[in-house]
Amino acid sequence: MATVDELPNDVEALKRIIIEQQERHQAEIAAAVDEAVKAAVAAILRRYYGPRSESFDPRQLFLFGQQVVDSPLDMASVEEEVGEPLTTRRPRHKHGRQQLPEHLERIEIEHDLDDKACPACGCERCRIGAEISEQLEYFPASLKVLRHVRYKYACEKCDHDGYNPNIATAAKPPQPIDKGLPGPSLLAYVIASKLGDHLPLYRLERIFERQQVHIARSTMCAWMRHAGELVQPLIELMTERVRNSQAIHTDDTVVPIQSPGSKQCRKGRVWCYLGDAAHPYTVYDYTPNRSRDGPAKWLSGYEGYLQADAYGGYDGVYHSQNVTEVACWAHARRKFYDAQDSDERRARQALTLIAELYAVEREAKDADEAARLALRQDRSVPVLDRIKRWLDAEQEVVLPRSPMATAITYAQNQWQALTTYATQGFLNIDNNASERALKRVALGRKNWLFAGNDAAAENHARLWSLIASCERHKIDPQRYLTSVLAKIGSTPKEELGQFLPDAWKAEDAAEPMDQS
Repeated sequence: MATVDELPNDVEALKRIIIEQQERHQAEIAAAVDEAVKAAVAAILRRYYGPRSESFDPRQLFLFGQQVVDSPLDMASVEEEVGEPLTTRRPRHKHGRQQLPEHLERIEIEHDLDDKACPACGCERCRIGAEISEQLEYFPASLKVLRHVRYKYACEKCDHDGYNPNIATAAKPPQPIDKGLPGPSLLAYVIASKLGDHLPLYRLERIFERQQVHIARSTMCAWMRHAGELVQPLIELMTERVRNSQAIHTDDTVVPIQSPGSKQCRKGRVWCYLGDAAHPYTVYDYTPNRSRDGPAKWLSGYEGYLQADAYGGYDGVYHSQNVTEVACWAHARRKFYDAQDSDERRARQALTLIAELYAVEREAKDADEAARLALRQDRSVPVLDRIKRWLDAEQEVVLPRSPMATAITYAQNQWQALTTYATQGFLNIDNNASERALKRVALGRKNWLFAGNDAAAENHARLWSLIASCERHKIDPQRYLTSVLAKIGSTPKEELGQFLPDAWKAEDAAEPMDQS
């Protein structure tokens, strides 16, 4: 900057200097705005038309004549966030026919010679062996009618003597829906099809019609409502167990709710709560809106660690209860990833530092809590210190409203919660588990579009809790639901623990399925 003595005394020259400075300043502002607009447009295009994963094949850059950047992409950290290994568009398959699973039923079909006479001498040929080949066949699922025959008895002597014949009828086992049409297996099939396989009821209606059986979708809605009410005590038990966890993962997503008299659906919310390894259940809860009353009510009385996003509705839980906030490094990383379009250099620096944290987590994945904590204290804490120094330095020089400033501000505001995971061996570095748990809700609403009302959405949340917890324990949800729906109606509340998915798997999974 020029000093006062260096400035000319000519008024016209001073005017020209002022005008030039204004033009340069306006050009800098215009460039910054243009950069921000380009970044916003690129982010929108990537969201709607780009790949869902935050990964790319560096070799594809050669298609556009661009040079691959020096630092390699950390594929392992991306796989950690996605929750599954990344594959190419054309996965390689093993050549040749694969061995069919041994658990499938084998049906022998024998093929014999029509003419066993020897073409040379005419004598009958003897059998010396057989060639066996296997073919996979599909037998469509079928509906069957169970006829409950309840025999009645009376006393002939009393009836002959003119007294009360004391008629008695054999009792029928309790059914999921009293005097209802569906058996436990059919009810479990409808529930698993809609909420597990995301199949709308109108499609199920067409599937049943192919077997010349008409079951209206409104009827199936009523069946699911009865099933949800039936398992409510079991969901309450699972909720109680999850609240006893040392750490809970939680997140929420939108569920469209049909609004009578309006062409548009209103937005309800489904929340998921994941218990720890000692309480391995996933419980869903529904609220008509996203107010803080929902998580505050569900988490009432809970003490421990709560891992969630930066939603302000959890602040009351952190401040009024003995609950420690644990933030998500995947959320922080995603903001730096989105800032690449406007500030690639800084974004890559941040992503490289975060990748070091995930490298430690991969190494500690199979270790016990004590070893994991020691590894984090030894290797992750120094990296966290470097990230904090980098954030403090870069915050002073980035444009205030740029995507990079947004990413840095988010990490700075969440810093204490972002570092909490390194203080305990049982905590996770991110909240991806709960995000994956909500994928079933997102997939479902793309198929059945909306819930009819708040009660239906609450019912979906209960049944999702059972299906998600089953899948967490690698249990067939339909088999589990069939067993639970057949027995839970006649089971005392104090014995409901046998229907918890882990207990059911350990004690009852080997039992034959009761079709009565």
